[in-house]
Amino acid sequence: MDKYITIYCCNTGEKIEVEGGESLLSIYNRIDLNMPYPAVTARVNNKSESLNFRVYNTCDVEFVDISDASGMRAYERSLSFVLYKAVHELFPGESLRIEHSISNGKYCLLGDAKLPVEPTKVAALRTRMQEIIDKDLPFEQKMAHTTDVVKIFEKQGLTKKIDLLNTIGDLYTDYYELDGLADMYYSWLVPSTGYLKVFDLQPYANGMLLLPPDKNDLSRPATPIDQSKMLVAFDKYNTFNQIIGLSGVGRLNRAIEEDKASVLIQVAEALHEKQIAAIAEDIANRFHQGGARIVLISGPSSSGKTTFSKRLSVQLMTNRLIPAAISLDDYFVNRVDTPLDEEGEYDYESLYALDLKRFNSDLQRLLNGELVSLPTYDFKSGSRVEGAKSMQLTPNTVLILEGIHALNPEMTASIPDEQKYGIYASALTSLSIDDHNCIPSTDNRLLRRIVRDAKTRGVSPKDTIARWPSVRRGEDKWIFPYQENAHAMFNSSLLFELAVIRDYAVPVLRSVPRNCPEYAEAARLLKFLHYFRSLPEKEIPPTSLLREFLGGSSFKY
Repeated sequence: MDKYITIYCCNTGEKIEVEGGESLLSIYNRIDLNMPYPAVTARVNNKSESLNFRVYNTCDVEFVDISDASGMRAYERSLSFVLYKAVHELFPGESLRIEHSISNGKYCLLGDAKLPVEPTKVAALRTRMQEIIDKDLPFEQKMAHTTDVVKIFEKQGLTKKIDLLNTIGDLYTDYYELDGLADMYYSWLVPSTGYLKVFDLQPYANGMLLLPPDKNDLSRPATPIDQSKMLVAFDKYNTFNQIIGLSGVGRLNRAIEEDKASVLIQVAEALHEKQIAAIAEDIANRFHQGGARIVLISGPSSSGKTTFSKRLSVQLMTNRLIPAAISLDDYFVNRVDTPLDEEGEYDYESLYALDLKRFNSDLQRLLNGELVSLPTYDFKSGSRVEGAKSMQLTPNTVLILEGIHALNPEMTASIPDEQKYGIYASALTSLSIDDHNCIPSTDNRLLRRIVRDAKTRGVSPKDTIARWPSVRRGEDKWIFPYQENAHAMFNSSLLFELAVIRDYAVPVLRSVPRNCPEYAEAARLLKFLHYFRSLPEKEIPPTSLLREFLGGSSFKY
C-alpha cells in the first residue's frame, strides 16, 4: 500500500494528498475549508461517516457541518449522550427517557413520568452538561462482541438496549464511551463534547426539553413553541405502549419472535378505530348544536390523511351524517398564475397556488343551501375546467376538506369559526429504538412515502429522497405553524408498521446508486431498518391506514 493517497474534497472541488490511514478529523484540521461552522461528520463516497473514519483508498470526501440535516442529527445525538452522562453523575439510579421530538427540541423524562421533574433538577443538569462540554471530552467510538456490550449495558441498567441487541442478531456491536460511560446510537456522534457549544435544557410539561441550535440561527438554541395538543397526543400513545409493554423496538422484535404479532396488529388497529369514532362523535355533537358543518383535515406528507378522511366519513355516517368531499386540488389557479419558489419553480405547496376567493365564495354558497357549480383542475393542461360537476348540501351534510392548508385560517377566512372543525393528522411515532434513541416522525413518514411512490406512482427512491427536503420546507412554512389550531389530533402511526414497511423499503433503498448524493440517506435508513424484525403484511386489514402506502386497501383513492 502506498504511504500517500489522493482524495477528492467535494467542499473545494480539489484533490488532496493524504497519508494512508489518516483520520478525516486529522485531514479536516490541516486544510482550510472556510466552513461557516466546524465539520461534525463527513460523507465518504456518498455514505455518512464519523470524523474518526480512516482513509485507506482514493475516495470522495465531503465534510458536513450542522447546517446540513445529517450534521444536525449527529449534534443532537451527541447532546443526548451528554444529558445521559449528567443524569448518571447527578442522579445515580434514575432512568432517562428521550421520548420524541416536540416544540423544537427533544422531550425527556426522568424516573417516574407521573412525577414532574423539578426545575432545580433541570437547572443542575443544564449546569453539569455545560461543565462536560467545557471539558471537551472525546466520544470514543468502540466495537466489541455483542455479548460483551450486553454485559456493559447490564451494569448500567440499560434494559431496552439489551432487549434490542438480543433480538437483532449482530455478532459485533458499535458503541461509544464518554469518560467511562457507555451508550449506543444508531449513527455517528461528533468527535468531542467541545463541539456542542449551543444548547439549552428547560422544564417542559412533566419533563425537560433538550434544545439543539435553532436551524434558522445556529448561534443560539432553538426557542420552544406551544405544542400542548400534540404533547397530549404523544402521551396517549406512550402510555398505551407502556401498558402493553412495547415501548422499545427490542420488545417489538421479541413479540414478533414469539408469534404475538397478530394481537399487536388487532389492538393497534382497534386503537385507530376508537380514535376515529370518538372524533366523529364529537363532530356530530357539535353539528347538531348548529356548528361543525365543515371538517378541515390537515397534516404533513404521508401522514395518512386520505385514508383517515375515508374512515372518518364511515364513522360520520354511523352518526347519521352525510359526508361530502371537496378536493382542494380543484381550486389551483391556472399554472401560469402559480407563485414561484426561491428557485424560480412553480410552488404548488404555497397557499397562494389556490384561488382562495373563489373557494370561500363556493363554501359560503354551499352552506347557504345553494346549488353550486364546482371547478375541476386539469393537471395535464394546468388549467381549471368549469361546469363538470355541481353540489348542493342537504340538512345533514358535512363537508370534508382534506389538504395541507386546511388548518390555515386564511384558507377559510370567510367561514365563521363555529362552522369549522379542524383535525391534524400525523404519524407521531411513539415507539423508540431504546431509551436514548427516539424514532423521528419524519423518518416514519419518509419511509411510507418511499414505499408508496415506488409501488404505486412509479417514482424511484432516489427521486423521493431528493424531493424530501423541499417537502419538509413546505411543511415548516405551511403546515406546522397551524397544527395547534386543530380541535382534534389523530396519530396515524401504528406500533408495528416499521416492521412491516421494512420488507418493502429495504429492496427499493438498495436500488439507490452509490454515485448519487441520495445514497447517504438511503444507507442511513437501511441501517435504521436493520433494528426491526420483519413482520409479514398478511394480517393487516384492508381498511388499515397502512394500506394507503402498501397497497391492498378496500378504499378507492
